[in-house]
Amino acid sequence: MEIIETVKTAAQFPSSLPHMHHLLALLLLVVAVCKLTALMVERREKLRNLEAFPGPPAHWLFGHVQEFKQDGTELDKVVKWGKQYPFAFQLWFGPFVSFLNIHHPDYMLTSDLFFVSLCLSVHFFFLGDGLLVSSGQKWFRNRRLLTPGFHYDILKPYVKLMSDSAKTMLDKWESYAQTSESFELFEHVSLMTLDSIMKLSSHFSGTNAYIKAVYDLSFLINLRVRVAPYHNNIIFHLSPHGFRFRKAVKVAHHHTEEVIRKRREELKKETELDRIQAKRNLDFLDILLCATVGYTILSDEDIRAEVDTFMFEGHDTTASGISFILYCLACNPEHQQMCRDEIMHALEGKDTIEWEDLSKIPYTTMCIKESLRLYPPVPGIARKITKPLTFFDGRTAAAGHCCKCVYLEIWVFDPLRFLPENVSSRSPHAFVPFSAGPRNCIGQTFAMNEMKVVIALTLRRYQLIEDPNRKPKIVPRLVLRSLNGIHIKIKPVDQQP
Repeated sequence: MEIIETVKTAAQFPSSLPHMHHLLALLLLVVAVCKLTALMVERREKLRNLEAFPGPPAHWLFGHVQEFKQDGTELDKVVKWGKQYPFAFQLWFGPFVSFLNIHHPDYMLTSDLFFVSLCLSVHFFFLGDGLLVSSGQKWFRNRRLLTPGFHYDILKPYVKLMSDSAKTMLDKWESYAQTSESFELFEHVSLMTLDSIMKLSSHFSGTNAYIKAVYDLSFLINLRVRVAPYHNNIIFHLSPHGFRFRKAVKVAHHHTEEVIRKRREELKKETELDRIQAKRNLDFLDILLCATVGYTILSDEDIRAEVDTFMFEGHDTTASGISFILYCLACNPEHQQMCRDEIMHALEGKDTIEWEDLSKIPYTTMCIKESLRLYPPVPGIARKITKPLTFFDGRTAAAGHCCKCVYLEIWVFDPLRFLPENVSSRSPHAFVPFSAGPRNCIGQTFAMNEMKVVIALTLRRYQLIEDPNRKPKIVPRLVLRSLNGIHIKIKPVDQQP
């Protein structure tokens, strides 16, 4: 009888489907209205909190998105707004996402500004909960575990590897040196830095599939930040770009997991760093895996997140920095020659550069820093404050607001700004290419070393010449880029341009 009743109930069920559909639609409508109401309340709260920080006029729906046309004029607009609105101004991306843009070092000196977490959601990235996006005790624990991996004793042996990668790239440039045509250098530099970072982090080179996945992910993360509807996880997930993002994430994670699996097999025989270092140079993955020996500290997912973070952050930002440094030196031949003379003297006829040589090129280092000031690889440092923040002039930013620190200054290439006496006379937060405070870039020494190595070997071998017809169109995305690439001409150093 129970079976018969069940069959009867099932047979009657189709007649109730329209009612179920109506009920479901009504439920979804109620949820949507509640969500929209909550967002509108949040928007009014943000507008009230930002009243003390006027900014450029914003569209009620799009905010300032339409001002950022991705045509190479965005940075000029931000500079203009910085002059118009002193210290800080508000920007809106869509109706609900706002930033407080800080562009003065006195505001950056405010207590705790650099102590708080990244503003963007972890869902924007493929990196997992790594150092870039984690917070609280997890961030503190992992930062403490990973810091030894960037000690100079660990980094010292890898100067030769950086040098080898740079020389491979420079060999490929021989064909350009024999012509009077300019060429786009960012792609070359990016492949070189990715190759270096992967060997340094895991002693493995990237597959073509992995390299393509990293490029796709970089593009898609930038796209998601710019497109307001994509800030919603569901909308992005259902979009074609969301599908492409998940596909690239799968490729990247598979590659990293394979690297971790193979290295874990190798380390079953040796679990102490001293013994491993006696056989070969330690890398970032050795530090991570050996940190878990005898403790339940880092899971495979944690390790993958940190390796992905290191490789993604480390290659794209450094590639941007190197590319714009070479461009700046091409545009300033007198400074380029001073750097070359210094490098030739430091290398003493060698065709490579070693750890001890990095401290012998102070003028070149000042030129690198000046280029980083003019063309910062990470043009904005976004933080979400956890408590109300009152600045020196009495204005207050409410808890939960995002502060985006942007440094603005005149567009003159002057390396002497970084003479010790000039540095000591200004705010320590007037130059923050690697952020500041406890959440500063853990790999900044690594990045500076690689920039010095590549610039030194390039200037030893080639003269860099500006192409006045192909000026870069700068776009301040997560990493500074040029819409039309970065083009220069080169000649061997023993030839005149």
